[in-house]
Amino acid sequence: MHPVKGITLKLCAVMMFIIMASLIKATADHVPAGEAVFFRSFFALPIILGWLVMRGDLSTGLKVNSPMGHFWRGFVGTAAMGLSFLALGLLPLPEATALGYAAPLLVVIFAAMFLDEKVGMFRIGAVLLGLAGVIIVLSPRLSTFAGESVETMQAVGALCALMGATCAALAQIYIRKMVATEQTSAIVFYFTVTSTLLSLITLPFGWVMPEPR
Repeated sequence: MHPVKGITLKLCAVMMFIIMASLIKATADHVPAGEAVFFRSFFALPIILGWLVMRGDLSTGLKVNSPMGHFWRGFVGTAAMGLSFLALGLLPLPEATALGYAAPLLVVIFAAMFLDEKVGMFRIGAVLLGLAGVIIVLSPRLSTFAGESVETMQAVGALCALMGATCAALAQIYIRKMVATEQTSAIVFYFTVTSTLLSLITLPFGWVMPEPR
């Protein structure tokens, strides 16, 4: 792939994530996080299947060599999505986004811990600097647990954002290990299936019937 095309696709992906986060934030007062996870995943399934059909990979692209690997990647990824959606509903959008940036920092740490990847001093310094920034954003929220109810909920949101970033980093580690034996299309498809099914667990906890507005 030409670098310009790759950069363009990456920018489009970032824009789509920004739009999705904004929509989650805008509907958070009415739509529970679990329900948002379900619809985000469910409506992605036909798109993924359509993409595989267009590529002619439907018969081979969903082959599985590690079923439990797909399950655990899906479980951790679903937790990351649910926690980040919950954080978006409890925190201002810029703050939730900033705390989410802890994920790539944690990937570096987890890669050294679980994948035995070498991390140089430059990366260690960059990670420590980044984590210091996360702590600066997080610390005012952690000091408000005993305060007003609104502030307490925002503190919970900050913790959800941090836990979501941790789960997202672990999901990246799972993907890094799985690409050696699994096709990318299978990883994406079965994650989407897993998150669709797991999100149904939250059905008894306040789902609302979507209405056109």
